[in-house]
Amino acid sequence: MLSRAEEKSLLAKSPAFDDMFVSLSSAPKLPAGLVRETRQVMALARKFNDEVVRPYVRELDLAMHDNPDFLPYEFVSRANEWGLYTLWIPRLFGGRGYNMASMSVFVEEIGSVCLAMANLIGVHYLGVATLCAPWNVRMINRVCRDVAAGEKSGVPCLISLAITEPGAGTDVEEVDLSDKGNITCHAKRVDGGYLVNGSKIFISNGHISTWHMLIAYTDLKKPSENTVMMAVRTGTKGFSFGRMEHKMGQKGCPASELIFKDCFIADEDVCYDWNQAAPPKRGRKAATQQVIDFVVSATRAGVGAFATGAARGAFEEALAFAAETRVNGRLLINHEWAQSLLAEMYKNVVTSRLAYMETNYANGLYGFFRLMHQKLIFYYLKHVPTIIIEKFIAPLLDSPTVTRIFRHVMADRQTDDEIHRCSGLASLAKFASSDAGIRNCHLALDLMGQAGLRHDRRAEKFLRDAKLLQIYEGTNQLNRLNLFKCLIGRDYPQANVFEE
Repeated sequence: MLSRAEEKSLLAKSPAFDDMFVSLSSAPKLPAGLVRETRQVMALARKFNDEVVRPYVRELDLAMHDNPDFLPYEFVSRANEWGLYTLWIPRLFGGRGYNMASMSVFVEEIGSVCLAMANLIGVHYLGVATLCAPWNVRMINRVCRDVAAGEKSGVPCLISLAITEPGAGTDVEEVDLSDKGNITCHAKRVDGGYLVNGSKIFISNGHISTWHMLIAYTDLKKPSENTVMMAVRTGTKGFSFGRMEHKMGQKGCPASELIFKDCFIADEDVCYDWNQAAPPKRGRKAATQQVIDFVVSATRAGVGAFATGAARGAFEEALAFAAETRVNGRLLINHEWAQSLLAEMYKNVVTSRLAYMETNYANGLYGFFRLMHQKLIFYYLKHVPTIIIEKFIAPLLDSPTVTRIFRHVMADRQTDDEIHRCSGLASLAKFASSDAGIRNCHLALDLMGQAGLRHDRRAEKFLRDAKLLQIYEGTNQLNRLNLFKCLIGRDYPQANVFEE
């Protein structure tokens, strides 16, 4: 047998064992309660589909077609009543405390019926992830408890992410690209805070959100080293909404323009500023990229789940059509060519699901979910009485010491290899699943022919909705390059990424 040193050396070679078998490594370490909880989430999603999504899916799409400025307050209110905007917020911060990885299963289920409505829920957690990524515990507690209060009052409180700019889309998700983009959202340091000028575009849920996680820059010539992240509440002086995008797909989820004109953001609303925080283990650029990677490593897996839902929805529509349609006197489902096509579509669904689930395992073991997936913390927060959290734990969350502890545990103790593993797998899940989703939509239309173009058959809607999945959370081209950077090029010092 090999010695431990030989084994470690051989398994570290590319492709490394830890990159290849994240789920196998995770199995003994993750709480068994995650399985039970995920089953509950899937059941809830199917019930929500039956009672809310399916009865409304055509009505919402047509309402947006007739009036592109329509806002889906009715659906958002129903989702709020079901507790879906706090379900994955930790109990520590006033939420229901379900594990974040289970949300991927939820959005796949909802996305298999309507991606727009899945997005109206899922994009809120993009905002939550951005709020949490800098580990500013005081701000996390404050904003998340505002969301919880909105659930209790019946007035939904959603969070959006305001990052994309008119002249810089994908560029803002990689610090190595941000200095090359035409970035214009400027945060000028003034007494007590920042004065922000600029605009953001394509902001999902913008018009219906209460809080907006704004990414701005104190030096537009070198944004990679001067990123500031702040929470802006709707109604803040100097902040206004511009137009809504008139989209081809996912019509039900608004994409908004956000405008900032001499908008003052107080220091108490700043979530991340390298200059004001205790110096992290990494330098400016690396620390900023780590914060971004905490977000996208989780949310790109979510896009993979959306895409798996689209692939599955297209497959299920094609399967139902084949089971009831006759060609040359035989049901289409009994033709060998149709069976092969349906098998190909089913393969795309399953492999896409495996990709996003593997990423979630990585996030639970090495990344964004790591702390909440530790067995002791998972079961403690699951079973501790709410009164104990509210009376003894919550008052401590405003302490700067707690933020320093979280940042040390979650940021400083995360290795570069762990960052690359989570980020690389997330990019893989994102582009592989969204490409597979588009492929299934095309195959569904191939099988269904002219019938697939009918609005009531929904195949054409899946295709319209799925295209956006290849674009947001970084274009698929960017994600391919990020995968190369994180999991391939790291073994070749001569390989440079994002330099052209």
